Amino acid sequence: MTTSGAALLAHYERRFAASVWGRRWHEPPHPSLPPLPAEFEVRKYRRSGDTALYATVCMSAADDPSPLELHIIAADDEATGSRSVFLLTVTAHFHRTGRNLDIGHTVNFGEPWVPGGACSRGLISRPYLEGPEFEREPTWGIRCAWLVPVTDSEVAYKIEFGLDALESKFEAAQMNALDWARPAVT
Repeated sequence: MTTSGAALLAHYERRFAASVWGRRWHEPPHPSLPPLPAEFEVRKYRRSGDTALYATVCMSAADDPSPLELHIIAADDEATGSRSVFLLTVTAHFHRTGRNLDIGHTVNFGEPWVPGGACSRGLISRPYLEGPEFEREPTWGIRCAWLVPVTDSEVAYKIEFGLDALESKFEAAQMNALDWARPAVT
């Protein structure tokens, strides 16, 4: 594990204690993609209640000028954990081989987070549920951001009116970001 990866794990464990497991998706999401580095994995951490935080480790390279790691907050069950590993792996591939991602960017998964759901994209957001101290790993300055399920219409709204306007819509609607099958707020 890289030094920055070890620092990131320490940052996660200061907030959540030890991880429940670490997993990798068994193959690249598409045959044309190269595999992610050997140190990449997704770790699961228990949160309060019946939720878990699924977080990337070594999504960014140690020498990235603006390193970013992502997490998903969702139900604490095996099916959701497996789907979270897949979604975070797809996003890590895009980050490593497409364009560097940051707060406010969106990823199009081409399929709903859950069958029949309206959310087929992910919005990279500040980690509002975990608090501002969680956003930066202090030693390497790694940004820890939240991958939030969003709909096509919400992405269109963000493009037209901006991220702050979309987040205001989420607040006004009391959007449940943990509900992957939720309807659009726009």
